[in-house]
Amino acid sequence: MKGRVLIAGFATRHVARSASKAGYAVYAVDHFCDQDLSWYTKDRLKFEELDELPDRIAEMAGRHRIDFFIPTSGAETIDAPVPVAGTDARTAARLLDKLEVQRFFEREGIPVPPLAAPGDFPSIVKPRSGAGGWRNAIIRSPDDLELWRQESPGIEAIFQKQVPGIPASVSCIADGKHAVAIAANEQVLRGGDASPFGFIGSVTPLDHPLTERMKALAVKAAAASGCVGSVGIDFVLGEDALAIEVNPRFQATVDTVEASTGLSLFLLHMDACQGKLPPGVPGPACYSARQILFADRDLVVKEDLSRFAPDVADIPWPGTSFEEGQAVVSVLGTGRDRSCALESLDNTLNKLKRYMG
Repeated sequence: MKGRVLIAGFATRHVARSASKAGYAVYAVDHFCDQDLSWYTKDRLKFEELDELPDRIAEMAGRHRIDFFIPTSGAETIDAPVPVAGTDARTAARLLDKLEVQRFFEREGIPVPPLAAPGDFPSIVKPRSGAGGWRNAIIRSPDDLELWRQESPGIEAIFQKQVPGIPASVSCIADGKHAVAIAANEQVLRGGDASPFGFIGSVTPLDHPLTERMKALAVKAAAASGCVGSVGIDFVLGEDALAIEVNPRFQATVDTVEASTGLSLFLLHMDACQGKLPPGVPGPACYSARQILFADRDLVVKEDLSRFAPDVADIPWPGTSFEEGQAVVSVLGTGRDRSCALESLDNTLNKLKRYMG
């Protein structure tokens, strides 16, 4: 055993799996506590609302001797009672402020979509803080803006010019001063009218004429950000690679990055926390895809979906109920190229849907 780590945040399974495979004893505080999280952890605690998270972290740290705290989404700014292995809470808070990130990119000479005034249409409105893109929306009229404000009361927002392009990201490893790009990823967003910018999956690697430029910009941003360990830079690829956000923690692309590269992101993260970056990164061994399956109606998962592992992840316990629109399970696929990886994913997705009725 290499050490004991406490991983906490809204969803931790992907990081817990990587840490467990890397030889660490893992403890988790998680909103879902899915069945497969129990495969990779010694102990786990569930929370419902984010304001419960600090107390749950303290409770878990009181139960066990923990060496390091690893924050994921929702826990980045929490001061845990054990040493953090990763980006410190103060730096993370600055980078989770989308207005501050806009200014950061501009100072570093990294292209970004320009800010828009609240009356400029069309534009994209975003909460000034938060992750996942679920409250981001396209605003085309004063009525759209008023509706967004009604649905997001009291939330401070920023507005950006709407820029067409492909959503993408770069997974980096940083030591606080330097960074290395590990993989470029295609991001899959939900689309439609409700939460069109919500993240629902990824494909690694990303084949695009701007991939190498995007990776170079991501390395520049990650190195200047002050982040330590795993850090992701989000982009939109149109006429140029435009930076969108900094994720100062493990990203939701861990599954596809590790499957594609064969690397352990957790080992790279822990090495970076000791000031050690990889001297080089091998090319992708395959293409990997992940997609989240959402409930198309209110339902109860009565069967044990673990029979589909490792082609599925984030596996609910039998008897778990879901409301329409909630995430149920993640589906994974690999192949020699993007088309084959998506075909593999679709085959499992179709099987799973039939199995679930």
